[in-house]
Amino acid sequence: MSLLRPASLARCLLPLFLTIGGAHAQAQTPPVLSLPAGVSQGPSAEGITEYRFGNGFKLLLMPDASKPTVTVNMTYLVGSRQENYGETGMAHLLEHLMFKGTPQHGAIPQEFSKRGMSFNGTTSLDRTNYYEFFPAGDENLQWAIAMEADRMLNSFIAQKDLDSEMTVVRNEFESGENSPTSVMVKRMQSVAFDWHNYGNATIGNRSDIEHVKIENLQAFYRTYYQPDNAVLLVAGKFDPAKVLAWVDHSFGRMPKPARALPSFWTVEPTQDGERQFTIRRSGDVQLVYVGYKIPSGIHIDSDAAGVAADILADTPNGRLHKLLVETGKASAIVQFQLSGYAPGLQIIGAIVKKGEPLEPVRKALTDAIESFATTPPTDAEMARVRVSNANGYERLLSDHQRIGVSLSNVLALGDWRLLFAGRDQVDAMNAQQVAGAAAKYFRRDNRTVGLFIPEDQPQRSEIPVAPTVESALQSYRPRAAIATGEAFDTSPANLDRRTTQLRVGGLKLALLPKKTRGQTVSVRIKLDWGDEKTLFGKKTVAAMTSEMLLRGSTSMTRDQLADEFARLKISGGANNFQTTRGNLDAALKLMADILQHPRFDPAEFEQLRKQILVSLESSRNDPTERAAEALSLRFDHYPPGDWRAARTLDQRIAAVQALTLDEVKAFHRDFYGASSGEVAIVGDFDPDAAARVIQQTLAGWKSAAPYQRVLQEYSEVAPTRQFINTPDKENGTYLAKLGLDIRDEDADYPALVVANYLIGGASMKSRLADRVRQREGLSYSIGTSLAVGALSNAGQFGIGAIAAPQNLDKVDTAIREELQRLITEGFTSEELERAKSGIRQQREQSRAQDDTISNGWVNLLDLDRTYAWAAQLDERIAALTLDQLNDALRRRIVPAKMSVAIARDEGKAKQP
Repeated sequence: MSLLRPASLARCLLPLFLTIGGAHAQAQTPPVLSLPAGVSQGPSAEGITEYRFGNGFKLLLMPDASKPTVTVNMTYLVGSRQENYGETGMAHLLEHLMFKGTPQHGAIPQEFSKRGMSFNGTTSLDRTNYYEFFPAGDENLQWAIAMEADRMLNSFIAQKDLDSEMTVVRNEFESGENSPTSVMVKRMQSVAFDWHNYGNATIGNRSDIEHVKIENLQAFYRTYYQPDNAVLLVAGKFDPAKVLAWVDHSFGRMPKPARALPSFWTVEPTQDGERQFTIRRSGDVQLVYVGYKIPSGIHIDSDAAGVAADILADTPNGRLHKLLVETGKASAIVQFQLSGYAPGLQIIGAIVKKGEPLEPVRKALTDAIESFATTPPTDAEMARVRVSNANGYERLLSDHQRIGVSLSNVLALGDWRLLFAGRDQVDAMNAQQVAGAAAKYFRRDNRTVGLFIPEDQPQRSEIPVAPTVESALQSYRPRAAIATGEAFDTSPANLDRRTTQLRVGGLKLALLPKKTRGQTVSVRIKLDWGDEKTLFGKKTVAAMTSEMLLRGSTSMTRDQLADEFARLKISGGANNFQTTRGNLDAALKLMADILQHPRFDPAEFEQLRKQILVSLESSRNDPTERAAEALSLRFDHYPPGDWRAARTLDQRIAAVQALTLDEVKAFHRDFYGASSGEVAIVGDFDPDAAARVIQQTLAGWKSAAPYQRVLQEYSEVAPTRQFINTPDKENGTYLAKLGLDIRDEDADYPALVVANYLIGGASMKSRLADRVRQREGLSYSIGTSLAVGALSNAGQFGIGAIAAPQNLDKVDTAIREELQRLITEGFTSEELERAKSGIRQQREQSRAQDDTISNGWVNLLDLDRTYAWAAQLDERIAALTLDQLNDALRRRIVPAKMSVAIARDEGKAKQP
């Protein structure tokens, strides 16, 4: 269960969704359903229809038959804003407890795992949501609806679960304390707000998390987890009539709550002077953030302030990027809104390399922001924002999983149609409105970054009251819903049947045309060059060359490329991107030009070098990075300079510092080409036209370097235990690695896939998660991984966990005990059947995504395989017996041979 972090808090996801517009296809008439007694149909717009029940419950239906998947998203209109004194973090803690079960559903994560469902819960300022994403089918969907209804009213919310989950949430809190960005945002909230609960981070105060009473949680649950405070969205492939009947049976018959929801009257006073705070703690990167109070997300000025921030902070076209990044004063610019139902914050920040001066950056940042009103947006800047947001909106409506979860945020504002009303407001917004909002809110005395200075005539900003939902919707007119795709069978046999394989020069092509929602198409290009000898010592230059590709071509600057990507509705990079049917040919030509004719601009090269160095330095004391480096070095058996050799952080930094632009140019000249490679295209496109473009642009482009695979080779590694000190870090990391001499054709491979799933690969329901997270509450995140290749015999099994430094010894003990118990006792028949079901449904679900299919085809083409191989693996897993599973487990997973690295603050580890 993940708490929304700063990147998501950016206007609670509203900046993308409420400030975007775009063209839509022919309108769809909502299905005419026979309504159960007491149910009425509410508004219907753009493919979504609302149904209202007599007890106050609401249902949103968004049918989409183009993918064989369903999203069930339950939104409760309660978040950290509704918490009382001493109860910060309680909404998020309750979110965790909602997975602990009911008398009827005693093992909810296990049920999810059995059905192969992707699931999670998130808590924000104004709402909490729970979602499940799974293959379409009546049984799973009916079960999910019934389960959500059951845990709405009958969850245990028990003291024993609080005892274990409190430490898990505290570990999540500690994990956030390791992040400079997370800490910065929490401090920004607490300093910017005097009285309103938006001043409290959703994760809560540590002491509140540790001491909250179960009675308070139970009261909070009984108050807010009721039908009149909840909205259920079902999106995807389903029968609307059946779903309405199931929802009526599960939710519609609940009694209407007798209690009245609490009302809140605290209004944040007008800020009366600039504020500044300083955080001093261990870290490897510098941040300068500036926050300005803005109106509620319902108010149009919130959107206008967001547009101003987009123009200022965009990369690479933003004014601040030009001012600070291109001049070398900062390595990157960020911006987001922390906002919602009540007035919030517009935050703009700069990332600065450690050791470089901050004051010039702070002054340049605030001067540029607060002078924005005197230099209104140009026509080109406004057009760029509109195109970018329109593309984002099209991508949103092409993916029912994303829109299902995203609607939770606008529901917290009062009405889901605000998603579209906000889009239309920004479509119609002009430069004067944007500059006007900047003039009202981007002001010195409304700024949080400075110190309080007494002054006779302060420049204060009055935050207006949010308009009513009715007035905000008054001018809104629904648009047509986006065009839907075909109901596509994602079985391996049909993927093979629908795909055409070709050879174009040295390239293998897989072309799978199908009708998609929004006419989207996914492209994956993989070019192969070099061998063990020619690539020796080239790891850094290869990476830098790849990174430089999107920073300009000989025919376009980086700015022009960014605009061309927006015009062609391209998301992604030169080797892996998504576009639409009408833009595919132009997009393929553009990518071929980028690959063959990079600009290699010296200023962009230095900018990239600085960004990479800042990123590397920021990981210097990160526990996970340090533990991973230790194990990589332990398993390294190659000479320095070998393509496969592990490198220390200092070695990577030194290599980046020593690299020259001439070396990058030489690497591109000597290696890049299309003599060998694979291309896969999946989606709404003309395969003959696409093949012609690839023939014209890539077929004659030869690589000067010969190609031969560079494969990892298995080598026996003596086990080791390493302890790495990472001072002043609240959270620590446990990593373990075991080498495996195996390929995916080996008889043991299916057994290891199942074993990995059951030991720690199946989200929260696994042997390790049951012990370490569920029972003992030691870790927020624990899991396992399995890496096995088709050609290389250097397989690996890994375990990873995070925990407080003083708890990592307990985590270590628990893992060793559980592995030994597993070797002694083996898996059970029930576990084997659960794993088979969960793995099968997960694999089916993954094939519902076009980018997954295109990536899969590239990998299969590289190995001269088809999706028939995936079907064979499914069959091998289905045929696995319990004896085969346990036999492979005992022979392959040998705890005594595992190498372990534990990174933590050793001083904190000694504390109780």
